[in-house]
Amino acid sequence: MTSAVPAARRILVTGGSGFIGSHLCRKLLDLGHDVLVVDNFYSSTRHNVFDLLSAPRFELIRHDVTFPLYVEVDEIYHLACPASPVFYQRDPVQTTKTCVHGSINMLGLAKRIGAKILLASTSEVYGDPEQHPQREGYWGHVNPIGIRSCYDEGKRCAETLFFDYYRQHKLPIKVARIFNTYGPCMLANDGRVISNFIVSALAGEPLTVFGDGSQTRSFCYIDDMVTGLIALMDSAPDVTGPVNLGNPGEFTVLELAKKVQALTGSTSGIEHCPLPADDPVRRKPDISRATELLGWQPRVPLEEGLARTVEYFRQAPAAGRA
Repeated sequence: MTSAVPAARRILVTGGSGFIGSHLCRKLLDLGHDVLVVDNFYSSTRHNVFDLLSAPRFELIRHDVTFPLYVEVDEIYHLACPASPVFYQRDPVQTTKTCVHGSINMLGLAKRIGAKILLASTSEVYGDPEQHPQREGYWGHVNPIGIRSCYDEGKRCAETLFFDYYRQHKLPIKVARIFNTYGPCMLANDGRVISNFIVSALAGEPLTVFGDGSQTRSFCYIDDMVTGLIALMDSAPDVTGPVNLGNPGEFTVLELAKKVQALTGSTSGIEHCPLPADDPVRRKPDISRATELLGWQPRVPLEEGLARTVEYFRQAPAAGRA
């Protein structure tokens, strides 16, 4: 694993009060950096960073990245965007604007101040993949006019913008394609499969499985994801990405439901519902590029990460609601 650069930096994290962003901020503060968060709290909560507000090296600004921002920083982690279907389908036009206008504004800021910038892209750029596992060279299989397109195509356009700024303006960029990530501080109501299962199980309600549950996902614990993002940001200048970040362990949704039932001691059953439109059938990252270029690979097994996440929701059942 590449070690963190020791010199303190001033780092902007857009969407920094979100699930991944809040964990990233804590790690950056632990490494001795100054952290500036901008967030409009559309799909996040102040609760995630409330304990950081008194930290002398932490600053929080309410701001929508679809509008220009004028600050002075050394690096930018651009995470701002609703990332779960519940939120990004609530206002699909705004989701696309966040992906496109937000990226244009952050790239413009980075260009003006000479900052290195990382895009938190997504495995959704692969769509419902015809290649398995998914490698970065795969162009994807995406419906451009479906209900998920605002996010899928929005992130694909954001990647295009990043690489055009890299080629045209020599801007130092990094592009991470993030696969399913979970852990403490997930929103209880964001519609993600792990939080849905845990919240239902703890409430004694049936776990909702779409289809027959044979569709697969790969789940990366949040600590591993944060380590990967920082390793990518601190990598050599010629490592632009895109780089897959995720855990290649592959599980069916039905397997996941049964693991959650066992960990929570839930006796509630499983309820099957129709599959949502354009829902990927299989999802698994090929992380050979991350391993080779960053020396990174996930270390927390699913059972251990699930146990930590279940405990979080046990201790704070009302937390994590926007």
